[in-house]
Order: sequence, then C-alpha cells, then structure tokens
Amino acid sequence: MLIKTLKTFIVNLILILSINTNAQRANWTQQEWSSFVQTIVVKTDKKIKFKLQADVKVLGASEKNKAGLWVRVDNAPGEYGFFDNMNDRPITSSEWKTYAIEGYIDENAKAINFGGICYYNAAFYFDNFALFTETENGEFERLEIKNSGFEKTITDEGDIPNWQRGISKNRKMRVEGFTYQSSKDTKDGKYALLITGNNVKKDSSRFINSSKEYTPQIGTLVSMLNNLSTRVERTVKNLNQRELDHLLDDKANRIGALLLHLAAAEAYYQVYTFENRGFNEEEKKKWSLALELGDEARKIIRGHDVEYYLDIYKKVRKKTLEELLKRNDEWLKEGGRQGSNYHYNWFHVMEHQSSHLGQILLLKKRIPEDEKITVPKEKVDQ
Repeated sequence: MLIKTLKTFIVNLILILSINTNAQRANWTQQEWSSFVQTIVVKTDKKIKFKLQADVKVLGASEKNKAGLWVRVDNAPGEYGFFDNMNDRPITSSEWKTYAIEGYIDENAKAINFGGICYYNAAFYFDNFALFTETENGEFERLEIKNSGFEKTITDEGDIPNWQRGISKNRKMRVEGFTYQSSKDTKDGKYALLITGNNVKKDSSRFINSSKEYTPQIGTLVSMLNNLSTRVERTVKNLNQRELDHLLDDKANRIGALLLHLAAAEAYYQVYTFENRGFNEEEKKKWSLALELGDEARKIIRGHDVEYYLDIYKKVRKKTLEELLKRNDEWLKEGGRQGSNYHYNWFHVMEHQSSHLGQILLLKKRIPEDEKITVPKEKVDQ
C-alpha cells in the first residue's frame, strides 16, 4: 500500500508540475504590436458598468507608432463580451495624460482582462492603472490591481511582476523587437513601465502579394497558402497534449488528428498535381488513417505534443513550396485527372484548410478547463 500510494502521489505531482510549466511557457512571435495583461476573476448576477484608467505617454509617436489601453471580458462558456483596444482613438501624446475605457461586465462573465498595448517603433510609457466597478448607488468602487503602478521592478528576463506579457494570464507572449524595463520617468511614484519598440516589423501574413521568387499567379497562391498555414499554427501552437487530445463527443475529431488530416490532404494534392497520380501503397500506409479519420483515427491519433503535429504539417508545406517554385502560371491552367485545373486544386487545398480551421477554433472553445488533480486521500502506511 505504501509503494502504491507513493507512486500515485509522484504521478499526480508530475502532472501538476507539467500543467503549471505548460501554462507559463513563453512563446516568441513576430508582429507589429506588443501587450501586457492582468486578469481578475469576476462574478456578478447582473450587468454592471466598469471603468479602466491609466497614465500613458509615447515618445516618437507617429501614425503607426501608437499606444492604447485594452480590455476584454471573458464570458462563460468560452465566449467574449466587451472588448476595446482604443484602436479608433490611439494614444500619441508625448506628455503624461490619463486615459480611460468604460464598458460593461455581463452577468455571465467569468473574468476581465486589461492592460496596455503598443505598436511599432517608439518608447511607450505606462503608469498608475486603476479599475472601477459601478455600485448600486451609481458610484464607482476601486478594485485591487496588483503592482498597478509598476513599483515592483521588471525582472532581468523582462517579466512584469503580477502582470503577463501577452493577452492571456496563462500564455506568456514575447514579441521580437519589443523590450520591457522599469523607468524612473513616471507620472507618480518611483517607477513606470517602459516598452521600447526597435526594428519592429509588420506581420506580413496579413498581406496577399506575390513574391519575386514565383511567377505572379503562383506567388499570390503561395501567399494565400502561407496566410492560412500561419493562422492554423497560431491557433494551435499553445495547446498542450490534453487539449490536443480532447474529444468533444464520439463522432468528433481531436484537434491533433485534424492537424494530421490537413497535412495528409495536402500531401495527396502534391502527388495528384505535381505527379498526376494518386497515393502509392507506401504513401497510403503513411497517410490513409489521417486522411480518412473516423473511429480508427480517434483511437490511434493521440498522445503527441503540438510540436509533433506542426513538424509534420510544416514539412508537407515545405515540399509544396519547393514544387511550386518549379512551375509557372501556365501550369496552373493545366487540367487534373478529374476535369479541374491545377489552380482549382490548390484553391481547394486552401478551402479545405480554412474549413477545418473553423472546426479547430470551435473545438478549442469547447475544451474544458484543466481537470483538478488531487493527491489521493488514502493515508500512507507507517
């Protein structure tokens, strides 16, 4: 009994550490904006008004170099309520000023997320965050915000005590080109938060254009394919194994299996369009389970981390891009074996990925919160 109980305790402890480590894993990305967040759990039996305010200034502001406050209310189950990031009224003043966002917390809200956001290359200063909710008599009551004035200084790793870089309390997000540090240039107190953007580049995934490497039509096709693959990767890259393996019901597919399905379908269209054939026996053995999905796939395709699935997905796409580089716009007009041309075939690959991306987004919203893991109540034998 002693050995069995100790083994169970160790397994549970490993699971707890694994979940906590995954929740705090930092991820790097390239985009034109950076943000930070603090989350407060809320529960109310009616819709209530709130106000967020903070002091902000921007040195080196321009039409692109701007800042803002932001708020997002998370409702249950998995839906968003109020959202505002001041995109329509950006902060560009070089002097300290107080800015505010007002909105409503819904009666089914579970959390309110708030913080600051900045874009491109400038020096962005934030200080003195305050959050208020309206009471029954119409007055505003101040809620506690930890380290609201950033008096607890930034760590050597660039972390903000009691705040998180990114837009979620469970996902650290670091953006290339942005540095976080404490500054003595404050509105009040000893320190403020200074975010510096240096050589920040636009996220090119949101532009459809043609690379010089390819002929015009194929280059545009490649831009669209890469846009979709970037969105797929961004949607799943922070999911852990439990989330990838979650099964909504006995007819659904796991997110991990859907990622393999996308790779399998693209691999099929590679041989179909580039070699004018179907899968050979070796390829069928490799891809059929993921291509067809169903009951067998639900049993077998599981137990892998996200890097496993994305590595396969990216390798398939790499081959697609290499093969398209060998072809020109005239090739797109040529016909496949079923009365369609190759341009349509690759449009269908995009259509297929977009369809399943929507499915993945739905499944992701339906993943339950982390299961509570507890140590067994049995007493350890003495």
